[in-house]
Amino acid sequence: MASTFYTTSLFPTFISFPSRIPSTTSTSVHRFRAKMLSTVTQVESPTVLGFGGVGVDLLATVAEFPNPDDKIRSTSLKVQGGGNAGNALTCAARLGLNARKTRTCIHTPGSPPMVPDDISNSTLLAALAGVKLVYFDVRLHDTALLFAHEISSLQFRKPIPWTWTGAPTVPSALVSMLLRLPKLKFVIVTLGADGCIMLQRSVEGESVQAEEIDADDLVEKLKCQSDSSTATPSCVSSDFTSLHAKGVGSVCGKLFLGTAEKIPQSELVDTTGAGDAFIGAVLYGICTNKSPEQMLPFAAQVAAIACRALGARAGLPRLTDPRLASLS
Repeated sequence: MASTFYTTSLFPTFISFPSRIPSTTSTSVHRFRAKMLSTVTQVESPTVLGFGGVGVDLLATVAEFPNPDDKIRSTSLKVQGGGNAGNALTCAARLGLNARKTRTCIHTPGSPPMVPDDISNSTLLAALAGVKLVYFDVRLHDTALLFAHEISSLQFRKPIPWTWTGAPTVPSALVSMLLRLPKLKFVIVTLGADGCIMLQRSVEGESVQAEEIDADDLVEKLKCQSDSSTATPSCVSSDFTSLHAKGVGSVCGKLFLGTAEKIPQSELVDTTGAGDAFIGAVLYGICTNKSPEQMLPFAAQVAAIACRALGARAGLPRLTDPRLASLS
């Protein structure tokens, strides 16, 4: 069985998906365009701004996994685009959004570091003009905060590992994140082949069950309700309720449990970038007003399709892909 190894060079950047924002820099603009289904009425796409890493992946395939200090030859070598933000936003572009790269800084971390002063005020304002949604891939925190300070409400953030919260379990970590970040509307954690969990904060006016429920117990209950017999992604959800996490606190919200596609072993090629593909599809789902029950299976299907090709981007589907027809 062949093994593939990756070497990545990162180019931190911010990337937007605007409908009419002109570039204010002297760097060249590279556009990625994807056509929507001809039967779908065209509407002006919301602007999505991404800030994070864009890279170049070098993919070397060898005949077998090497032992330490082995000297072997690769059977093939491919060069593809990479980087968390670049992968996620490329996925969103292939699903139908217009993409424009407004600025790129070729950069080696620490030599010298990219700092907020590298971004002029005019560039910042142009990038944020008309933005509905901002995505950060948790790189270059100081520079990312410069954008965040200009945004009145942050509607989406990349999931942060539960080790950041100090919570003992994933469900309790989600509760902790909503308590520690009160402006978050929801948070999603991906679990690979085990699917994903989403916790959505309740808003004023929504009916909430009076009984307090342990978050871990509720996730286990949802797992029992989930249909494990089907290979296609699905989603089950709770009612809005008061969720308690031991040693963390309580929050009013709604839990969603999404499953992943059961990919036949013969079709599974490479899981690199599956999480980025999932995030790109979530960005698309937010912009097209999909409900969580629609968005999570759709994102899982997009990620599963991407796993059927080598590298993080080669397998990313377009909205016209027939494998998305039942979930689009």
